[in-house]
Amino acid sequence: MKIYILLITLLLAGNSLVRAQTGFVSGQINSGGKPVPYASISLSKTSFGTQADSSGTFKLSNIVAGKYEIIASSIGFESFTKKIDITETKTLTLTIDLKPVNNTLSEVVVTGVSRATELRKSPVAIAVMSKKEMDMNVNNNIVDAVLKGVPGLSAVTTGPNISKPFIRGLGYNRVLTLYNGIRQEGQQWGDEHGIEIDQYGVERAEVVKGPASLIYGSDAVAGVINFIPYIPKGPEGKIKGDITTEYHTNNGMIGASGGLAYNKNGWKSAFRVSGKNATAYKNKIDGRVFGTAFNELNLSAMTGVEKRWGSSYVYATLYNNLQEIPDGSRDSLTRKFTRQVLESGPDNIKNRPLVSQHDLKTYSINPLHQRIQHYRLFTRNRFLLGKADLTALFGFQQSVRREYNHPTMPAQPGLYVQLNTYNYDFKYNFPEWKGLEATLGVNGMYQMNRNLSGTDFPIPDYNLLDIGAFLFLKKSLGKVDISGGMRYDTRSWNWKDQYVQHNPETGFNKLLTKPGSSAVLQFPSYDRNFNGISGSLGATYNISERLLVKANLSRGYRAPNITEIGSNGLDPGAHIVYLGNRDFKPEFSLQTDIGFIGYLKEFDFSVELFNNTIDNYIYQARLVDADGKPVIIVPGNFTYKYQQSKAQLYGAEFSINLHPTGLKWLTFNNSLAFIRGLNRNNALIALEGNSAKYLPFIPPVHGRSEIRASLGKPIGNLTGTYFRAEIDYYGAQNKFYGVDNTETATAGYALFNIGCGTTVNNRNKKTLFQLFLQIDNLFDTAYQSNLNRLKYFEYYAASPNGRSGIYNMGRNGSVKVIIPF
Repeated sequence: MKIYILLITLLLAGNSLVRAQTGFVSGQINSGGKPVPYASISLSKTSFGTQADSSGTFKLSNIVAGKYEIIASSIGFESFTKKIDITETKTLTLTIDLKPVNNTLSEVVVTGVSRATELRKSPVAIAVMSKKEMDMNVNNNIVDAVLKGVPGLSAVTTGPNISKPFIRGLGYNRVLTLYNGIRQEGQQWGDEHGIEIDQYGVERAEVVKGPASLIYGSDAVAGVINFIPYIPKGPEGKIKGDITTEYHTNNGMIGASGGLAYNKNGWKSAFRVSGKNATAYKNKIDGRVFGTAFNELNLSAMTGVEKRWGSSYVYATLYNNLQEIPDGSRDSLTRKFTRQVLESGPDNIKNRPLVSQHDLKTYSINPLHQRIQHYRLFTRNRFLLGKADLTALFGFQQSVRREYNHPTMPAQPGLYVQLNTYNYDFKYNFPEWKGLEATLGVNGMYQMNRNLSGTDFPIPDYNLLDIGAFLFLKKSLGKVDISGGMRYDTRSWNWKDQYVQHNPETGFNKLLTKPGSSAVLQFPSYDRNFNGISGSLGATYNISERLLVKANLSRGYRAPNITEIGSNGLDPGAHIVYLGNRDFKPEFSLQTDIGFIGYLKEFDFSVELFNNTIDNYIYQARLVDADGKPVIIVPGNFTYKYQQSKAQLYGAEFSINLHPTGLKWLTFNNSLAFIRGLNRNNALIALEGNSAKYLPFIPPVHGRSEIRASLGKPIGNLTGTYFRAEIDYYGAQNKFYGVDNTETATAGYALFNIGCGTTVNNRNKKTLFQLFLQIDNLFDTAYQSNLNRLKYFEYYAASPNGRSGIYNMGRNGSVKVIIPF
């Protein structure tokens, strides 16, 4: 906290010292002589920006005198850039004409690159999801809202509120999740909780598909998802805000969010509070699924300043989630869900009463639940040093995770862990030299995990130190843009001997650092360093302004996570006893990407091919004894042991989006993703046959088609009206890791979804509110995703209705209203 007080003090001191003269930029944005409403205007390499009003006029005030590059953009138009010279205390007036085009190649991204870069210049596959697109894909959580629009993304789920992102068949600690550039650290190895981010506060999401270890280090071997929050824009000296509400019919989810923003003289501030509350979801096979209700509260705030010397911002977030813990237990004949009332053991499995209809429909959280709290405080700074600049990020985050699984003592958590993480990230962007851009960076973290007053201990108390340094280079040679670099990482893990002993005061176990009379050594001491070299080299060839070819070769690095090397106990929420391996080696991947992208007059398309070979690939599999029977350490829970072998993943992603010029109101979007994951453990394959041939958690073929009609002309007071219909198709997954029934075959299915939306204005053409209506799984299809963990929550070998496990959500209608002010 002293660091942040000092930072704010220096910030205020710097503001008092810099009293530069300021100027103004105003103007009109048109296209073919007609105004372009609500276009975005910003100054390149700064945070100065605003939005044009309904008549296309804009004004940027209190800008420090100097030379800038102004950028104007709007969906459906080419970006406009122009160098301007702002004279002190004088107003510069511009008239900007935007050219209509359905082309996102000029879009600027900040994820997976050393500095803001045009999408067309990055050889790495990067996808962008705007807030508008996320609003059109109304979902229970932020991960599902993003993956709908990005081919190659999928998620392992445990109910509608818990989605762990996967990129091209890889997930957990292989996908790095960022919140405005700071890595998300919150026991992400776990299955039974999601991403601790407020979905209502996200303005944009950027997805890097492929190894990004060069910039981010370990844990980015599959890619990166960066959730970027709203930065205040708009009129100077006025408070801007919005209220968002939504309702879902399937699980009765009620969501609400309110935000405020203020922008004046380079100072920007924003605040948001959000909440979600839902009952158990339902489908036509299981009815309501007991143990899937949730309650979530989010608070976020930011403040900062942009001046002649650069910029500095401070962000703070608070996340609090109560999520029930499903176990799938039911009556053997009626298939109705039952409730645990006794502690673990044979009696617990036999003596379970049926869950009442009231408890299935209530918003009250079951006593057997988990509570996830995540606190985040960080600062992003950029200092202009002549033609060079330095960016610095400092952050602290705390994740507190409790799982309440004792029905006779509901206030006693079974799992209670606290994870403290200190993040740092420095980048120095050298002055451009003969077209060469160079960046030198250092980033990493220090982490401490502590088991508090729980009764189960799947992982030890540990300390982690991570540091990495990289050099990134980028140069344009005519039509070719080349970029790449090298990185070195080191990560150290250490902990002392830790013992488990029965606690007579509670009747449960407790964790000790010194042996007692009846203590058992659960976590032998460990002290080890992991090191790795990663890098990438890629190029983009611009065949024309609308056609380009990309190729990239990258080497990824990932140190084993804590469960893979140190776990030895029950995770109550996952219903899994994890067993790690202390002798694991780091993972190293070598991935080749080739892409062909085009934005033509009548349609745009993309073809992306990849091949990824991984040495020392780590995965989990069920543990069985010599007779082939499952090893049961804790009754009612599976036992999984981590394995390591060589692996290969390859696949392709295709998209073709039609937007005929003769039917400007119509778009037809299509995508197809194919992934194959092969286990290259030849010894295991020789022993187990085809059941060991494939990797776990590989999504099947996924196709998506959407037809959208957007009305260009207003209808009375309605503008931006659209209608959409889509089909999501998932093929059967018969190529899975089947050793010891770790996974089973999954049937294919198709989901039909429809939606519409509009903006309602008053007589003065000022927006009153936006309305979004949507129905997912229109025909109430009964299906199980192969990435649905609940598919395996089954207590019986045979079922009276021939159905095993729990099915995904049935038909769901939703309505969302956004009221700006």
